This record gives sequence, structure tokens and C-alpha cells, in this order.
Amino acid sequence: MAKRRTRVEKDTMGTMEVPADALYGAQTARAVENFPISGLRAHPAFVDSTVRVKLAAARVNAGLGLLPRRKARAIEAAAKEVLAGHHRDQFVVDVYQAGAGTSHNMNVNEVLANRACELLGGKRGDRGLVDPNDDVNMAQSTNDVVPTAMRLAALELAPPAAESLEALAATFEAKARAWDGIVKSGRTHLMDATPIRLGQEVSAWAAALRGAALRIRHALPELAALGIGGTAVGTGLNADRRYRKRMVAELSRLADAPLQPSRNLFYSMQSLAPFAALSGALRVAALELLRIGGDVRLLGSGPNTGLGELRLPPVQPGSSIMPGKVNPSLAEMLAMVSYQVVGLDAAVAAAAAAGQLELNVMMPLVAFDLCHALSILARAVRAFDLGCARGLEADEERCRFYAERTVSLATALAPRLGYAAAAEIVKDSVRTGRSIVDLAAARGGLRPAEARRILDARKLTEPGRA
Repeated sequence: MAKRRTRVEKDTMGTMEVPADALYGAQTARAVENFPISGLRAHPAFVDSTVRVKLAAARVNAGLGLLPRRKARAIEAAAKEVLAGHHRDQFVVDVYQAGAGTSHNMNVNEVLANRACELLGGKRGDRGLVDPNDDVNMAQSTNDVVPTAMRLAALELAPPAAESLEALAATFEAKARAWDGIVKSGRTHLMDATPIRLGQEVSAWAAALRGAALRIRHALPELAALGIGGTAVGTGLNADRRYRKRMVAELSRLADAPLQPSRNLFYSMQSLAPFAALSGALRVAALELLRIGGDVRLLGSGPNTGLGELRLPPVQPGSSIMPGKVNPSLAEMLAMVSYQVVGLDAAVAAAAAAGQLELNVMMPLVAFDLCHALSILARAVRAFDLGCARGLEADEERCRFYAERTVSLATALAPRLGYAAAAEIVKDSVRTGRSIVDLAAARGGLRPAEARRILDARKLTEPGRA
């Protein structure tokens, strides 16, 4: 195998061989060598957000007269290339890296600096032309760039997650209206309970998903407060006094979002609470999805030996050995993603508590886990909605069968006969297989017509005494 061609670049630790075709430089190459951990790379939204910070900084620093316009235009052009989808393979630092994200920050700095050198007619690694630290990273520190990029990425990814939940809620709201007349047995503890309409049951799923989406949206305003300009520890050292305000305005334009400066730069650097809040909202959404998806699987179980109240659209063969078997595949996928989101939140919560003094160095972990959770939750919910929820059908006959045979129909007899007498009727029904209606007439002293009226399953789905 031919040896890969390299070039030599320098950083403050000395020289480093870098692949000749790489846009990154010495510090990135060191990080690749130091952290061969997972093969996972920074989430694309996090990369884009970091690049937007660099683009904004080039414009602002040039406007302040601190960065030559020629350099600024080259950095801006390089940044726009990345945002257009080019050079994506150059962001090579493992997710698990040195604390705070210095390696990620320098990876972006070096890619933009070397590409800017080329655009100016120079060669990669020509620090005299465009320097990754002095020019691309001007007035910045990893410590304010990374949390700012994390905020921008979260603000980009969170709305689609909320929208997917709202779309699934709308699907269930439509099903609830369509199924409002279908009476079935309720179940508590997985045992017979009083009747409920299928539409009522499904309306609760919609309400839960609306609430989950709202929690995500409520977590976003605090993320829009940027700590950019705090530089190393929040004091703003090496940044022009006008830089902070101009950066927030420029990033608002680039991100198309109503951003504002943080009221306390030290808080923005020390605390990851806003990210933990959003992650917590995702965890609650995942818990609701686990519950709802589990109910869909239960109600769709069968076709002959399960509950069978719902018919799930078939999407693929369910067995390599049992012909004709169809599984609730999309509901199972939704559960797997939900478990993953819960696990990611546990990592985010632990990392958020790991801050020390002026900085939380666990930011790379939080950045990846939060972006990953937002992305997979949005996609999983959308796939479940399109491939399963919208195609759900109700088996009205099966639902009616269960509604008329639930022993908890006897609950309606308690105000008339008393709790103890109604309980005896339930016991007899379970022992003999006779219906609650028959036993209410035979043992409860009710006329058959009166028993049927009191035990009308449809009427028992509304408030009041039967």
C-alpha cells in the first residue's frame, strides 16, 4: 500500500505531519492521534453553528477595523463553502476529546484558515497569510464559542422535534374524532375496567404529545441568550467592547433567530442548565412516547390471540421463520429511540453537574448527546406518524365485544345495589361466565330492561350515575 502523502505544519508544540490533502492542520492532527475513541464525529448542526460563529466574528472584527478586510472576506467565503455542504469530511475530531471542545474549535479554525489561504492564492498552512488562532479565532475562546455554537445548534434542531410531536398529536386528534363512537373496555392494571370510548382513550395520547412539544418550546428562550464575547472566563478579555453586541446581532441574522446577549456572561460560561432543561424536556417526551407506543402495541396485539382492538398497517415481514407474521415494527423502533433519548439525557444531566468554577469542560459530550437526541427523536416520531399512526384502524366489533363483557360494568350497579352486592355479581360472572347484565337481573332484583339500561356501556362513558 502506498504511503499517504503528508505535509508538515507547526503549532505551539512543534511540528506535526498532516495529510497533504487535509484542510485541517497540526492541532487537529494531534487530536486525531490523541483521541481514537469512538469514530463518532461532531453533529453536523454543531459544526454548522461553530462555522457561523467564525463567519460572524470575521465580519464583526473587520467592521471594527481589527481584521483586514481581505482576510475577513476569505474567511467568510470559506465558511460559506462549509455551510453549503463542502469540506464536511474535514471535521475529524472524535466526539470524546479534550475538555471544553478546544480540539473541535481548532478543527474549525484550521479548516477555515487553510481554505482561506487557498482562496487568497496561498498554500495550506501559511499562517502568515491567514492564521487559525490570530485571525479566525480573533476575540474568541473555546469557552465562549462552544456554548454559543451549542445554543445555535439546539435552537435549530429543537423546533423540528416539537413539530413532529405536534404532527403526531394532530394525527391522534383526528383518530379520536373518528373513533368517538366506538365503545370498548377500559383497562387498569391491565385488568377489566369500566367502559371508555376509543376516541377518549386516544385523545389522551394527543394531549400528552401536545404537552411534550410545549415543554420543548418552553426550554428554548433561555438558549437564545448568548455568552459570546466572554472569551476565556467571562470577562471579555481580548475582545473589543463593541464586539459582543455586534456578534449577537450578526448571529441573529445568520441563524434567523431572535438572539440576545446573556445578562451574565459568567453564568453562560459556567452553567449548562439551559441544555439540561431542554434535554429533560426530551426525556419527558420520550417517556410519553414509550407509554403511547406501548399502548399501540398492546391494542394491536394479535391478530387472534391478543387484544386486537387496533389494526396496525403492515410495513415489513415480521419473522424469518413464521410465514405471514407481521410485527408492530415502527412502534418498536419508537421505543428503541425513546430509550436512547432517556439514556442520553442521563449523560447530559451528569455532565451538566460536572462544571467547575468558571467552566464546564464536558461540553463536547453535551453538544453531541443533545444534538443526537433532538435529531433521532424528530425522525423517529415522524416515521411512526407517517408509517403507523396515520394508518391505524379500529376493530369496532372487537371493541364492542370487550365493552359488553368487562366485569367492571358492575361498577354502575354499586349506587343501586351497594358495593358488596355488586362485587358478588362480579365474582359470579368470573366463576360462571354469565354476563353482568344477566346476573344483575337474576341476583340484583332488577328487571332485565332496567339492568340493560343501567349497564348500557355507551352511557357509562359519560359522567354521572347510571
